[in-house]
Amino acid sequence: MDRVALRGLKARGHHGVFPKEREEGQTFIVDLVLGLDTRPAAADDDLTRTVHYGIVAEEVVAVVEGEPVNLIETLAERIAQACLKHEGVQEVEVCVHKPDAPITVPFDDVTVTIARRRA
Repeated sequence: MDRVALRGLKARGHHGVFPKEREEGQTFIVDLVLGLDTRPAAADDDLTRTVHYGIVAEEVVAVVEGEPVNLIETLAERIAQACLKHEGVQEVEVCVHKPDAPITVPFDDVTVTIARRRA
């Protein structure tokens, strides 16, 4: 399985369990690794035979900016399902970063990483 990776997609969302998170929102960062066979695209040098990562990036940002959820686990799942809708994408790894999570001790980042395959 070949890999196409998008790292550091940033978007503002209103996800979280606390009212302040829902009201004020915060920045989320998403890393993706898409699993697909890139040989057909490479053989023909044809964008239509691979995943258009620009479109995927826009869709992921739309999910983050969209309907709020309580958990970043839920957000990661929604992102994974959006990625798997692309023909040719057989699997996806999604890492959602929440660098401004409401934690009372010093920290660098909070992440949830999931991996999903086409059924």
